[in-house]
Amino acid sequence: MTQFNLLPDVKLEYLKAQRLKNLVISVSAIITLAAILLVALLFSLTEIQKVQIDNLNKDIQKQGVIISGHKNLNEILTIQNQINALTKLHEQEPAASNLSTYLNQIVPVNANLSNLTIDFTQDTLTLTGQANSLATVNQLVDSLKFATYTVNGKSGSNNAFSSVVLSGFGVSAQGASFTIDLNFDPTLFNDTETVTLTVPSKVTTRSQLDQPTILFKPNTNGG
Repeated sequence: MTQFNLLPDVKLEYLKAQRLKNLVISVSAIITLAAILLVALLFSLTEIQKVQIDNLNKDIQKQGVIISGHKNLNEILTIQNQINALTKLHEQEPAASNLSTYLNQIVPVNANLSNLTIDFTQDTLTLTGQANSLATVNQLVDSLKFATYTVNGKSGSNNAFSSVVLSGFGVSAQGASFTIDLNFDPTLFNDTETVTLTVPSKVTTRSQLDQPTILFKPNTNGG
């Protein structure tokens, strides 16, 4: 049996065009639906964010009213400001506790202090004490003159003391008494710096002994 295709070419082209049209419409519908869903989602998120912002603003205003209504608000703020200032004030204070460490490094074993006077405003220090001999006193003077310090994180060293003067001394059968006046570098007592003091090794001090002797003793020479 023989069959003939009775559909003309025009009809075939029409059917192809119709199928393409339907495909384009379907894809367009899907894209449009997706766009609508995306816009709806963005709108919902925007509205939710607005609600959250409004709630936060209301909470801030509510807390602001509560805080503003506190009868001791000014006193609280004043105290808080003073507490914040304490740290800065503490940093400006000299680290006086460093003095005992420095003295143990500087004062020879055969010397003791009976009195000291330090002035952090003028950066001056006066040491009074006794030693077994005048040679030990001279060792102490030299250790002060040649002592240096370094600051952690910074290069180079500096003289720790200046204008070191043996302003008074006496010699007796019990030994020698002395008074030394000097100026110190204020960095030695800077509470914000980590300072390392270095003393000439030829002077034997308490810091070099396993069992340090007493640094301060009353004046028993009577001179």
